[in-house]
Amino acid sequence: MSKALLYALVAAAGNVLGALAVTRRAVRELRVIELLVAFGAGFMLAVAIVELLPAALPRSGSSGPALVLVGYLAVHLTQHTVTPHFHFGEETHTVSSIAGTSALVGLLLHTFFDGVAIASAFLVRSELGIMVFIAIFLHKLPEGVTISSLMLAGGRSGGRAVGAAALLGVATMLGVVLTEQMGFLVQHGLALSAGVTIYVAASNLVPEFQGKQGWKLPAAFFAGAAIFFLTKVLMDGAS
Repeated sequence: MSKALLYALVAAAGNVLGALAVTRRAVRELRVIELLVAFGAGFMLAVAIVELLPAALPRSGSSGPALVLVGYLAVHLTQHTVTPHFHFGEETHTVSSIAGTSALVGLLLHTFFDGVAIASAFLVRSELGIMVFIAIFLHKLPEGVTISSLMLAGGRSGGRAVGAAALLGVATMLGVVLTEQMGFLVQHGLALSAGVTIYVAASNLVPEFQGKQGWKLPAAFFAGAAIFFLTKVLMDGAS
């Protein structure tokens, strides 16, 4: 098993853990995951702008900026244009069964590129791969909460809700496997993933806590960005 695939497996476990928090009604864990949405948004945004973009653009050359935009637009298309009902976090209202299915389809593309990002980053250098893995793992728990709660709200069983989250993890691992085998993704996967990561952080996660009262969620967001820089300093010093 490659190093990237091993990290992707750990990230995939985050999807299942998030789903189990919903199906078992683990209130304390769900509150922690809500904070992780904000913290993960700050960390992911920093990783995408400070690490992914500078590494991706030289690899993709003149097509790099367009590929970043394609990654961004692809997630918007699948999660907010084709999908009629989608937001990160626990779904507390009854929805149609088709809403859970369409959200699953939309998230599959996103989670596939989670795997592409991990594999592409490790192809550049191990430190970048670990940084990208941390960013992805932080939003894997909210992903699991999102899809499992939508499945439950649509009348699906707890087992099917957890199964849907596990399927997202499989898509992540598939992204790693295909990236390691396809020349196009080896060269351009990082640029596409940068666009996907920027979208998830800025357009999916940030809106989830912007309208909520209190200081904890904004503080977690800025802490996520600050911890990224601290992690970067420590990893650069150790290399």
